[in-house]
Amino acid sequence: MPRRQGKRRRHILRTILLLILALVLFQVVGGFAPFARLPELSAENAAVIEARAEDMQADADSPDRATILEKRGQALNERLRLIHQAREEIVITTYDTRDSESARDILCAALERADAGVKVRMLIDGMTGLATVKRSDLFRAFNAHENVDIRFYNPPSLFLPWRHMGRMHDKYVIVDDFGYILGGRNMFDHFLGEYVSPSGTYSNDREALVYNTAHGATAGGESSLLQVRDYFETIWAASEAPRSWAIDDAKRDDVLESLRARYTALSESMPGLFAPADYEAMTLPTKGVWLVSNPINTDAKQPVVFATLCALTGRAREDVILHSPYAVLNEYMRKSLAEIAEKVPVTLMINAVENGANVVASGDYLYHRGEVIATGMHLLEYAGGDSYHGKSLAIDDCLSVIGSFNLDMRSTYVDTELMLVIRGEEVNALLRSHMEALHADSRRVIDEETSEVPDGLKIPPLSFGRKLMMRVIGGVMQLFRCMV
Repeated sequence: MPRRQGKRRRHILRTILLLILALVLFQVVGGFAPFARLPELSAENAAVIEARAEDMQADADSPDRATILEKRGQALNERLRLIHQAREEIVITTYDTRDSESARDILCAALERADAGVKVRMLIDGMTGLATVKRSDLFRAFNAHENVDIRFYNPPSLFLPWRHMGRMHDKYVIVDDFGYILGGRNMFDHFLGEYVSPSGTYSNDREALVYNTAHGATAGGESSLLQVRDYFETIWAASEAPRSWAIDDAKRDDVLESLRARYTALSESMPGLFAPADYEAMTLPTKGVWLVSNPINTDAKQPVVFATLCALTGRAREDVILHSPYAVLNEYMRKSLAEIAEKVPVTLMINAVENGANVVASGDYLYHRGEVIATGMHLLEYAGGDSYHGKSLAIDDCLSVIGSFNLDMRSTYVDTELMLVIRGEEVNALLRSHMEALHADSRRVIDEETSEVPDGLKIPPLSFGRKLMMRVIGGVMQLFRCMV
């Protein structure tokens, strides 16, 4: 009898293990299968991209004025200032947010407007929403307000693994038809404000603030803000409200009252952020602003944003400066960049492996650094301390491009991405000044064996353990490079 029971237990255990293995295989195979073959750009999309790129070469009458938000503290402050201008609707979209000091500042400012009757819509990537937002009393309480609506883009489902990898990487804030902020910053202390980050690490980033001088008028329809809002409405309609997200009434009231108290304290300590503002004086003129976006489907995407950036840089006559946290390139991307570098000088700045926060992308770079060098771009490896997260291009002296697109395969084929193209010499000069300041803290790569380090720049050595981890993870991810 005991022997029979032992066999039965082993049979049950074996069955459970097989079921677990089958579930894991279902998730892994289902998750990666849609990306086994990456799509090429269709002739139709190529024609549209070429036509848009040609339009961006000519000066246009634009109601938009713009400036660049370079510092974390500035980025948070300008969000608070912009949100205070709202009279009808606030849109907040982010790839990643969590309960943090900067998030609470933003939500308390938005709550004050919601109390005044302004509608607030918030869109969050489904995977990060499930991981950090859905369990948070802060966001549960905020969503419970009658004028607030939160949705998740593509929330994960165990039964639909082929949708797991489709992520929304967009980050922007829109206020009425008045203005917006768009760039690469996520919504927590690592990226925003001057608070002490719990992780002890921070990220350098960059955003554009665009002011529509024709807000409230018929001509406001010519602003790029309407392009951003139209894109938002499309992805909002394809997103879902979180399920089973109720919160106890007492807990809800406590959280909302704490946010209202926070708003009172903020408005008293920084009254200039909660007052009418002279956006004309804060911004620079433009000769046209355009939004460039990836498709929003959750399977493999055509490389629309990358192809558009290549079409723009391929028309450069003087030089191109390209900033990205990392470079993860396939043959199509390498060939495209090499062709541009043959025509005009192209400078690419990415994180040095000693400086980057993304171990997976840095690990891939250890395997493919020579291929990046072989494109002919002038390669800079940033080693200024805080990891770099900005995504921008300066093309000649007139085009500035800022947004969420990383120079990697994931941004090219997998995620939703946004880049803002701004035509105007003054904005371009401002962008170049920010870029060149970072170049002073960068190692210039001569070849695979030789680099030049500026005087005074001290690059901490890469520990054996961290380099080994990068090598191992980077090696494993060679099988799944489109996810890096």
